[in-house]
Amino acid sequence: QVQLVESGGGLVQAGGSLRLSCAASGRTFSSYAMGWFRQAPGKEREFVAAISWSGGRTAYADSVKGRFTISRDNALNTAYLLMNSLNSEDTAVYYCAGVPTALGSNYYTQARSYASWGQGTQVTVST
Repeated sequence: QVQLVESGGGLVQAGGSLRLSCAASGRTFSSYAMGWFRQAPGKEREFVAAISWSGGRTAYADSVKGRFTISRDNALNTAYLLMNSLNSEDTAVYYCAGVPTALGSNYYTQARSYASWGQGTQVTVST
């Protein structure tokens, strides 16, 4: 399994932007479907975005659609989450997750589908 490390979180004003990165160790990242999840205080972990290992298919939660963009660079073993137009409801710990998959078109929106998780990075949106 790959080891995942998130970075890029921080404090941002409402309406601002952040880009999260998820760096993966190992040589099999290119065969991993990747996802981003988040967990706010007192709430369950929720799906944010997912991308197939080919990068050709993506999915988003309705709450972030049109504001967030997931991408990946397999040459750099890194996945990204660009977050625009942030609001207070986006405040949470953000986690990246990965799972090996045989098909380049597969992606997953359920947390239980993922085998590897990062430690999380805090995103705080101030109003």
